[in-house]
Amino acid sequence: MLDRLAEMGQLTHIRNDGPYDKGGIQFTALKQGDALDLVHQADWIMTLDIDEFVNIHVGNHTLPALINALPEATAITLTWRLFGNDGITGYEDRAITEIFTGCAPEVIHWPWRAAMFKTLYRNDGIYGKLGVHRPRNPDKMRLKDARWFDGAGRELGNDFKTKRLFSDYGRPLFKLAQLNHYVLGAMESFVLKSDRGRVNHKDQMMLDYWVERNFNTDRDTSVQAVAAQSGPILQSLKGDPELARLHAQGVEWRKQHFEILMTRDGPRALYSRLLMTPPSRPIDATTARKLAKYARIGRNPPK
Repeated sequence: MLDRLAEMGQLTHIRNDGPYDKGGIQFTALKQGDALDLVHQADWIMTLDIDEFVNIHVGNHTLPALINALPEATAITLTWRLFGNDGITGYEDRAITEIFTGCAPEVIHWPWRAAMFKTLYRNDGIYGKLGVHRPRNPDKMRLKDARWFDGAGRELGNDFKTKRLFSDYGRPLFKLAQLNHYVLGAMESFVLKSDRGRVNHKDQMMLDYWVERNFNTDRDTSVQAVAAQSGPILQSLKGDPELARLHAQGVEWRKQHFEILMTRDGPRALYSRLLMTPPSRPIDATTARKLAKYARIGRNPPK
């Protein structure tokens, strides 16, 4: 599908078939990206995964609208909003932004992954390399010129310029923009995802991965604000016969592969546990501080 979209002029697809560097498949891909003229010529850069959707709340909900809202920014952090499973078992051939609307609250104290961000940054030479969550290899002589802002419009401190990977807990972060993270999907889809393994190594995703991300206490449909703009584009893409054929082939593969996995003890046990595990609940700030303390000193929290 990516090759076909490239043929249609919609994107540039660089294959990443390996062998991979010690850092894994993501870092190998980013290293390839560092060498691309397309990257060097970009005005702004952001690295995203396939399950992450930029959700802008200002102006006409586009990236230029966000950039215009923060004219002094050279980098803007878009914090994850974790979207849960919503109790949906079966995979559907529909947009995940329509299917999944249950999510974590905007103000959350734990887990730390709920406050992670991806960075939209100006390609002005202050940073020399792409990174998974933030730009890397800063020019120390130019760091004083970097100005980082969060998705609520606050200017951030110097630690964000060099090392931070997650936003501050316990305060609203989505006034201007957020990053919708549909990391789980339907239960059937998660079983397939677990079988594939985590992004940079072969370990399977198990129940702990699910529990730390399956928040459904709040409801957020704000990403639908761009439907009038994105809908015609999507319909145009679906109108391409070859892309439609490849899409249908992918849908059928997902369904068939799930049936195969259900003949195996491990995936079948995981699916059963997903069906029986209730959604996760946010915890209070006091308990979260205790957990953060245990995490820092390397101890396990008490049972």
